[in-house]
Amino acid sequence: MKRALLAVLAAAALVVVGIAGGGAVLYARADTSNLGTLEFENELEILPLLASREEHGRLVFDLELRTGRSELVPGKQAETWGANGSYLGPTLRVEHGDRIEVRVRNELPEQTTIHWHGMHLPAVADGGPHQAIGPGETWRPGWQIDQPAATLWYHPHPHGETADHVYRGIAGMFIVDDPRADALPLPDTYGVDDIPLIIQDKRLNDDGSLDLSERIISPTGRLGDTILVNGTYDPYLRVQHERIRLRLLNASDARVYNVGFVDGREFDLIATDGGLLETPEPLSRIQLSPGERAEIVAAFDEGEEVVLRSFEPDLGTNFLEGRFAGGDDRFDLLQIHAAPILAPSPEVPARLSEHEYLREEDAVRTRRFELDGTSIDGKDLDVGRIDEVVEVDSTEIWEVHNASGTPHSFHPHGVSFRVLEDGEGLPAELSGWKDTVYVPPGETVRLVLRSPDRLDPTVPFMYHCHVLQHEDRGMMGQFVVVEPGDADHAPVRN
Repeated sequence: MKRALLAVLAAAALVVVGIAGGGAVLYARADTSNLGTLEFENELEILPLLASREEHGRLVFDLELRTGRSELVPGKQAETWGANGSYLGPTLRVEHGDRIEVRVRNELPEQTTIHWHGMHLPAVADGGPHQAIGPGETWRPGWQIDQPAATLWYHPHPHGETADHVYRGIAGMFIVDDPRADALPLPDTYGVDDIPLIIQDKRLNDDGSLDLSERIISPTGRLGDTILVNGTYDPYLRVQHERIRLRLLNASDARVYNVGFVDGREFDLIATDGGLLETPEPLSRIQLSPGERAEIVAAFDEGEEVVLRSFEPDLGTNFLEGRFAGGDDRFDLLQIHAAPILAPSPEVPARLSEHEYLREEDAVRTRRFELDGTSIDGKDLDVGRIDEVVEVDSTEIWEVHNASGTPHSFHPHGVSFRVLEDGEGLPAELSGWKDTVYVPPGETVRLVLRSPDRLDPTVPFMYHCHVLQHEDRGMMGQFVVVEPGDADHAPVRN
């Protein structure tokens, strides 16, 4: 009996040691890096500007969502999705005041949507889960551009499938211009000294195809070890001007990037999600969670080469969760080659824009959102339920609390917001207009926003975590926009 008991205890000890050992191995292998592995052999793809045509006073753009095959790494083919091509999509560019229509044709084998991330527009044109486009169908949203110059983007938003559709390759930039921004002496020639950078991570199989699996331990979903910029692996960029504007977009499903140059040089942050800052902010790093954008202007010397890198991001998590969420990961993104002779560029102007600040004391309501696990306020998304009712064109405070130990980011549709100070001041990257914000574990981010100025008590906007696996698992809510005085009386469907 005693010998049998000892055998059981020994076996149990071996199991514990095995689990601990396995955990140690997983932990040791959890960090990812491509440092020292790239040769910077492939010229950066510059995604084309999409031409438009005028019909009945509107600019009409055509997007066709399709399947295809792409060389995500040279010499190997992968099945991918794209817009007007096999991977990613063209850049749409419009001016403030333009009336536009985008005709989105779905040639994919399943239904999807296209969401105009950061755009101020009617809910029926927003492209959330309610505007599904079936295979073979065409969706024709139209609206007037009514917001300042900014770098926005578009991507699919079907409930439960967003991470997969974005990961397969459907995404593109949507640039808004306005006369005031056009008049500034900033780099502005698209693809020459004004460069879009769509940053994504992928995990590839040995044959070069997309690996759609996830890690055994993955608190934020799919994280890749291969970096693509504008769909280009191992990229370099030749520049011919002293100063270059880089429009940074984190279009990854879950990864947070901390972007800067390997030599630590400063650059000027000139814009965040919602547009230009009032004044440029000198930085050496800019952190971007999924969905966030930033515009920076960097200066180069003739003939030099320098690498743009993502350093370890500050996720604000514990050491274990942070490691499995990419907190120890580093990646070289792009090498920049400066020509032997560079065309002169004006210095970045000391004043970029004038902001009309929203005042906290003018808020008509404060709302609080608890992010925990993959739910908001303890509820998963129900597309038949309206979670919040807001009055049209009103100022509100939204308090977003991350009650979990997991990284989350927060994105409300149809609005821009300002992050309110917490008494310690704001970092430069949070000082401008935003539409997506990282919410560290255990912290509360307070936002002041102006609700949409277009009434629609029946079609909702979304708010959600922009870690796409979390969104797909239900970390979303819905709000509708009603007449002043109706918010307390409008029914909330359950």
